[in-house]
Amino acid sequence: MLRARSPRLSRAAEFAALFIGGPLLILWLHRPGVLFAALWLGALLAWVLTCHVQPRPHRPRRELSFVLLRFVVLSVPLAVLTARWLPEGFLDLPRQRPLLWAAIMLLYPLLSVWPQEMLYRAFLFARYDALFGGERGCIVASAAAFGFAHIIFVNWVAVAMTVIGGALFARDYARHRSLRLVCVEHALFGCLIFTIGLGRFFYTGSAWRH
Repeated sequence: MLRARSPRLSRAAEFAALFIGGPLLILWLHRPGVLFAALWLGALLAWVLTCHVQPRPHRPRRELSFVLLRFVVLSVPLAVLTARWLPEGFLDLPRQRPLLWAAIMLLYPLLSVWPQEMLYRAFLFARYDALFGGERGCIVASAAAFGFAHIIFVNWVAVAMTVIGGALFARDYARHRSLRLVCVEHALFGCLIFTIGLGRFFYTGSAWRH
């Protein structure tokens, strides 16, 4: 019985070390350079371990249309709620610091989105499917791990939003299995968040000030 359980236990320990221990270590160190280095090294290692088992995407063109339509539908109420909740910060970045905003719109999808989706969707689904009992379990685990990773920003808004976003991205990835498509979706919502004024909750500078 112990031998039968040992592979499952070792895989669970690996998951805990990566997706729980990793964010806690980064939070403890309080170094942005360590954050990006760990994110990219982890994503590259994940890609090496799983590139030979990545599934073929299902109906990518049809799924892209669905992703774009849903983004348009959800972006409007999200912008309206932000304008009412944080009126002083609404569209603050593009209005007051347009060059920084433009740089974020360009660099965020390139430097941040791919490694996150590689780790929290493609790698997690490929490596821990048996541990979590299939797609539904992986969706829950992906959303929870993705939200927990954002404790590094030391605020509940970042964690709550990324749990919801993580569930959305994970559910979509389980359906279409396209890393490229889930990166597009993540980039769209991420750029929207920084544009409308919610980016303050995803900034290590203010979170690690003390």
